[in-house]
Amino acid sequence: MPMSRRVAPVLASTAVALLLAACAAPPNKEMDRAQGAIDAARAAGAEQYATSEYAAATAALTSANDAVAAGDYRLALNYALESHEHAQNAARETADTKARMRAEVERAVTDITALLADGQARIAAAGRAGVPRRLLTPPTDALAAARASLQKAGEAVAAGDYLAANAALEGVKEGVEKAVAALDAAARSQSLRRRR
Repeated sequence: MPMSRRVAPVLASTAVALLLAACAAPPNKEMDRAQGAIDAARAAGAEQYATSEYAAATAALTSANDAVAAGDYRLALNYALESHEHAQNAARETADTKARMRAEVERAVTDITALLADGQARIAAAGRAGVPRRLLTPPTDALAAARASLQKAGEAVAAGDYLAANAALEGVKEGVEKAVAALDAAARSQSLRRRR
């Protein structure tokens, strides 16, 4: 009998014995590794930015613990590996989402800042043109509120909370555009009155 035919059954039985031995004890190392990946994903913000992957990771680890309690170590190993994979996906998804949201917030801040400068210049011009103060007050207040929202968004960005920054900027650009349109209407109205 050739040597390879005699060795193959020995190797196969050794592999099965190793697999059974591996499944004869709880997969503590894999479960600890999964818990570490979950902790890292949570620290990165996965609970907010990658909720479904993060939830899948924690659920799989819970299932692994349940399988260990039931004595099914092979199932526990599968759940622990699944948990680790979901946690890594959650960390990646969090990083990608944060980068995308940061770029969106920075774009919005740039747009709003330019609109605020334009609005402030228009308020000054309207004041010089004799537009009544009562017509300038609402746009002035709107621009002040927009500046406060920009400051709040800046603080959220500094803290790494892009969801809060995004929420702070919600509707701000539109509000500034409305204020500028109101200024334009007031300036046109004043100009028409002067011509009469």
